[in-house]
Amino acid sequence: MNFPSNIFNSHSKEDGDFFAGMSDILGFKPKKLPIYKKAFLHRSANVKDAKGMPMNYERLEFLGDSMLGTIISKYLYTEVPTGDEGYLTKMRSKIVSREHLNELGKDLNLIKYVESRIPKSNFGDNIHGNVFEALVGAIYLDRGYKYCEKFISEKVIDPYVDIEQLEGKVISYKSLVIEWCQKQKKSFKYDIYEDSGNESVKHFAVKLHINKKIVAKARATSKKKAEETASKRAYYALQNEIDKD
Repeated sequence: MNFPSNIFNSHSKEDGDFFAGMSDILGFKPKKLPIYKKAFLHRSANVKDAKGMPMNYERLEFLGDSMLGTIISKYLYTEVPTGDEGYLTKMRSKIVSREHLNELGKDLNLIKYVESRIPKSNFGDNIHGNVFEALVGAIYLDRGYKYCEKFISEKVIDPYVDIEQLEGKVISYKSLVIEWCQKQKKSFKYDIYEDSGNESVKHFAVKLHINKKIVAKARATSKKKAEETASKRAYYALQNEIDKD
């Protein structure tokens, strides 16, 4: 796919479709459409501005991450007046976890608008959360804090945030299992090795040993995912022991 040099200044039918799609997702009409286009521009598109600088969503992602954290922090501070700093930090982490942001991006079907030279089927799950954060950054630059807060309230807080449910949500099964092993003075080891088989995409397999006994196995496209899946399986295998601790 070739991207024209005037990609951010054209007035094509595609622009009209993009404007309509953004208006539907946002709940309001964008004022500065080029900012939103940039929020969906993957670095593989290799688009540059007039000064020859690369253009993609990564800077907007950084900004959106900050805005999201600030608005969620304000919400928790108001809604949970008895929560101390540690509690509020943990709850915020659960709301803005990579897993949750990926779900939000998928629910809004944001990948539909991503401009890239890489087939969308080749992207991992994180593209959904990355673009969601970039979109939040674009809203802030286009309309300011109030619109940003309204969007996050309507798309994140109202439909997804339940304080009681979040209190019991596990952010990282790996951290939970390691913490339990350390507390119980049990040895643990993640034995990781490449296991691609006949598949073109690289896979990793992991065996989780606790006290020199294999308690769970998993396989995924990254070491981190494999470790987390194995840890989750170990947690459910040992749930009665871990939960009573």
